Amino acid sequence: MLKRFLMETDWEQVKTVIRALDRVEILEVPGLEDRIDRLGIELNSAGFDRWGLHPDTLRKFAPYLYFLYKKYFRVETAGIDQIPEGRVLFIGNHGGQVPLDAMMAGLALFIEGEPPRVARAMVERWVPTVPFVSSLFTRIGAMVGDPMNCRELLHHDQSVLVFPEGVRGSGKLFKDRYQLQRFGTGFMRLALETRTPIVPVAIIGTEETYPSVFNFELLAKAVGAPYFPVTPFFPLLGPLGLLPLPSKITVRFGKPLNFEGDPGESEDLIRGKVQTVKEALQEEILTGLKLRGENIFTGAAK
Repeated sequence: MLKRFLMETDWEQVKTVIRALDRVEILEVPGLEDRIDRLGIELNSAGFDRWGLHPDTLRKFAPYLYFLYKKYFRVETAGIDQIPEGRVLFIGNHGGQVPLDAMMAGLALFIEGEPPRVARAMVERWVPTVPFVSSLFTRIGAMVGDPMNCRELLHHDQSVLVFPEGVRGSGKLFKDRYQLQRFGTGFMRLALETRTPIVPVAIIGTEETYPSVFNFELLAKAVGAPYFPVTPFFPLLGPLGLLPLPSKITVRFGKPLNFEGDPGESEDLIRGKVQTVKEALQEEILTGLKLRGENIFTGAAK
């Protein structure tokens, strides 16, 4: 399967996109200041909100993030107009070794959403151990995936992006791409407790950016990471192998799902509700893959 993928890839097109990195364009995000203003962020005297978001950092990095969004991954969205107002719990598929899925989904909601949103992405607990990255992620809206953090955000009508597969999803091998792994159930109990609608988010394209063929578990343990992916390009090509393949990314927002019930009900009942969300997400994934077709670099989005 991976051999076929590598043989059928249009490498001239890949090289064309990657060459764009030599001339990274400082792209102006359309209506950036207006979108930040409409987020309704309450800042303290140091310029941060209560969860660590720092609009000045967002302003600084927005042009570079927008370059990745618009030029490198050429992101398109579907269903973004059916997101309900107020707090929302976005449930996405995880994959691609690094959190490009969360980044692109978050950018879609900020750049194309009406009204614009900051989706507080719940990141893995090991992320804060990475120097610089942890601080940057927090300043642009990410938080450690702790139930207390998620509960507080939802109680304050914030949008939260959760990946219930956890590291089981993000560290998937190429052969398992787009196959949803076991979901945790905590997000459903929080949705019931806070009466928050759930929106499935299928992210198509990120699972081909780093086609992992092997998880070097001993090295991962040595560096304190949950996995250490080996791809056809890394570590063989050194730093060059760290560049993600410029696959075209589509972010598909499914129809909102509303659940009722006691957040303390039995695990079996909760798992039944979780299965409903998982099936809705899998359906969006399959639709996205069918529309994309065989070419991961030029496939249709809608």
